[in-house]
Amino acid sequence: MRTQDFTEERWGELIRTPQGILAFRPRDLPPPLRLDWQFASRLGQAMHALAHLGGTARNIPNPHLLIRPFVRREAVLSSRIEGTHATLFDLLLFEAQEETPARPPRVPDVIEVRNYVRALEYALQRLQAFPLSLRLIRELHERLMTGVRGDSKAPGQLRRQQVHIGASALI
Repeated sequence: MRTQDFTEERWGELIRTPQGILAFRPRDLPPPLRLDWQFASRLGQAMHALAHLGGTARNIPNPHLLIRPFVRREAVLSSRIEGTHATLFDLLLFEAQEETPARPPRVPDVIEVRNYVRALEYALQRLQAFPLSLRLIRELHERLMTGVRGDSKAPGQLRRQQVHIGASALI
């Protein structure tokens, strides 16, 4: 963590945990909004763009074809937080090749990203019929952790201790 990245207190603050490790504590949500004409104008533009997108999407036989590449890109970028080193090209190549018992997957990082894609697609499907819940979060976590490093660390269970990402830094 680079403490100099946290000098502006607009979004939160750095605090020291009881263990002496620095942590970021975000401000409460929702943040205060300044409702003025500029905000109203931008909101109107955003609503217009969403309506246009919605109208265009209704004319596409399979809108998932447009969403699919973005899901994969998000999977690659988000999984980097966990230290994976797979690219979008790696993922697409992996998905294009058939996985069989005779030819099991070889690249653990790509499998982690693939699990992320599967979990996200599963979530989108489940949210059509069920609300966001702890049960769904546990199901997604189990899908994320299946067959990858950490799969023996209680997949589908909530952690009972704080997790630290990156090296701890001292002020």
